[in-house]
Amino acid sequence: MNQDYIVPDNWCIIEEGFEKDRVMQSESLFSLGNGAMGQRANFEEHYSGKTFQGSYIGGVYYPDKTKVGWWKNGYPEYFAKVLNAPSWIGIRVKVNGEELDLNTCKSVRNFKRVLNMKEGVYTRSFVATLPSGMEIQVNVTRFLSLQYDEVGVIRYEVTPLTEKATITFESYLDSSIENHDTNWEEKFWNTLDVKQVGNRGFIVAETKKTAFRVCTFMENRLEVNGVVSNIQKVNQKENYIGFVYETSAEKNQTAQFEKYAGYVTSFNHPKEKLIEETEYLLLKISSLGFEELLKDQKEDWAEVWQMADITIEGDVKAQQAIRFNIFQLNQTYSGKDARLNIGPKGFTGEKYGGSTYWDTEAYCLPFYMATKNAEVARNLLKYRYDQLGKAIENAEKLGFKSGAALYPMVTMNGEECHNEWEITFEEIHRNGAIAFAIYNYVRYTNDFAYVPEMGLEVLIGIARFWHQRATFSKDKNKYVILGVTGPNEYENNINNNFYTNYIAQWCIKYAKECLDKVKTSYSNDFERVWKKTNLSENEIEQWLAVAENMYYPYSEELNIYLQQDGFLDKELITVAELDKKERPINQHWSWDRILRSPYIKQADTLQGFYFFEDHFTKEELARHYDFYEPFTVHESSLSPCVHSILAASLGRMEHAYTFYLRTSRLDLDDYNKEVHEGLHITSMAGTWMSIVEGFGGLRMRNGMLHLNPQIPSQWKSYSFKVNFRGQILKVSVSPKETKLLLEGISLQLSINGKDVTVENGKEMIVSL
Repeated sequence: MNQDYIVPDNWCIIEEGFEKDRVMQSESLFSLGNGAMGQRANFEEHYSGKTFQGSYIGGVYYPDKTKVGWWKNGYPEYFAKVLNAPSWIGIRVKVNGEELDLNTCKSVRNFKRVLNMKEGVYTRSFVATLPSGMEIQVNVTRFLSLQYDEVGVIRYEVTPLTEKATITFESYLDSSIENHDTNWEEKFWNTLDVKQVGNRGFIVAETKKTAFRVCTFMENRLEVNGVVSNIQKVNQKENYIGFVYETSAEKNQTAQFEKYAGYVTSFNHPKEKLIEETEYLLLKISSLGFEELLKDQKEDWAEVWQMADITIEGDVKAQQAIRFNIFQLNQTYSGKDARLNIGPKGFTGEKYGGSTYWDTEAYCLPFYMATKNAEVARNLLKYRYDQLGKAIENAEKLGFKSGAALYPMVTMNGEECHNEWEITFEEIHRNGAIAFAIYNYVRYTNDFAYVPEMGLEVLIGIARFWHQRATFSKDKNKYVILGVTGPNEYENNINNNFYTNYIAQWCIKYAKECLDKVKTSYSNDFERVWKKTNLSENEIEQWLAVAENMYYPYSEELNIYLQQDGFLDKELITVAELDKKERPINQHWSWDRILRSPYIKQADTLQGFYFFEDHFTKEELARHYDFYEPFTVHESSLSPCVHSILAASLGRMEHAYTFYLRTSRLDLDDYNKEVHEGLHITSMAGTWMSIVEGFGGLRMRNGMLHLNPQIPSQWKSYSFKVNFRGQILKVSVSPKETKLLLEGISLQLSINGKDVTVENGKEMIVSL
């Protein structure tokens, strides 16, 4: 049974009532981020119950030495850990000397958390009865500033309800933090300096090995009825600094504590000047104050939503879910910094390590391309260009030569840092997603200049890899690709995965197409790249021989491409015939049993039909969908969205809607029973795609937008916006008609197969 405690609401994630056994789930669901840092929704006050403390800084990581049972040549030396950073949210609260701890209170009533996604603000309120019988009302407001992305703000209010009380706040910073996820139980931080300057506290700490230096800071203010209290005491230890404030409050009088805190890092400032830089920042922040910062926050989020929002009328759970997904994507990546990327858990947990997977190119790029601008999407591609040298090194470690590039499955800095052999060595289809992202970007933005500037070198490295990775089979008289893992990670070390072979040949052909275009239109760049990569016509001919003679496993009897050579040797029992008690199979079956089964973790052959839809007929898609979907267990967060889009393309709207709900409420309803570990950030982009590409039918063909809108029977209407080459198109769909409204000059597009021109500010209505 899925969890169902989140209250349906159009704009907010709401939890009512305090339950200890769901604290960790809620810490994930109510997480905050601003693109530069983020944190789980841990309580500010002390909590002795089960909790997963987590604060994270974009780009800061630790190379945790690889731990494997048997070392194999080519293994990465380390697994990059997303670092749990020094904590700044802590505020210990005592009332008449008695500590507030929701785990030990006599009772907790009127407990409510609200994540206001419209404004980017998290609030929590409750009435607690302490063991002594004292009752207090607590109201907490927290946000991470979008405008000042090194700063978080907390307002913590305590009101005694039974009698006058002495209230003590100890606001602290703590750098003795440990990762939940470590290979060798190591601590990853060295504390260099703990310092007080007036009402401000600082801890400067540095990561071991990678030497990222971080100043964690705080400034506090306690006020009761207009009277401000000073620090009573400073508790300073090797990894800790706490400021103690004390005040008295009458019955029903509120003690208001404010904390401005966060991180200033060597990622953006000189190492030796971190405290100095932090003091400048705090001067600005404290002069603005809580209300002004909150006002800025609301305005900044309003601007994000102006472009990114999707509205759904008639289905509150679907509306809440899509906004939750869009909100978390914007909290994770703002596009301001080309050194950062979109980790699968974002700032909500540590699982998976690394900050970059193929998810970024395959799933996230379309969302950022259409809801931000071309520059943000370009930054995601620049990230991979900047790491091309490392991708070539990664390939060299596995025996590839002459500039062949293998992009990592998991990375922080371009080096491969994933240490499961069946993924690290075999899930090579990730290379294809990098090339496809370049193609996707160019066709959407019309910015071909990216290719001669950066993309061509990436495409050459990838084409070289596929050429060298393929083997000529005399038996088949074709090129084959052996020993791989496709997107379906429930099959390892198989031969001729259809998707891998198909995208390999496509990558080579696309590299050649780009080479020809750059040679014709950008001759200077062509000569530079030709010399730099030491390319020759003979080598290109060898690539093309592989691409044009690639083998694809095929069943004449079923008239379908096979996921891999041996797929029909399996016992083909569908998912519907499985005992529900054995689901998810990854939590109930041995790995050996999973590998021998026909069960598919996520779209594999169908991933190829999603990327290369125009290469196949609708009849071919229907045949492949009908064969593979019944074997798909959807135990990857990336699975339901692709199936939703393909189902919509086939006009199967009930299927499409079911998969949409599954992908959009994956975390809110905890389908996979793992939300306590963090959210599935990258699959959230797939939720956006399910509506825009699935129900909206948005496609790019021949340099033009194509729309084929449909609407689930459960909805009254829905709308979305896309930024297409600097023009903003709003699409509003109801059961009878589609309305198009343009902010731009004029836009020619195709809707329901008919070419139309939409003029600025003039609403066009097209009948469904």
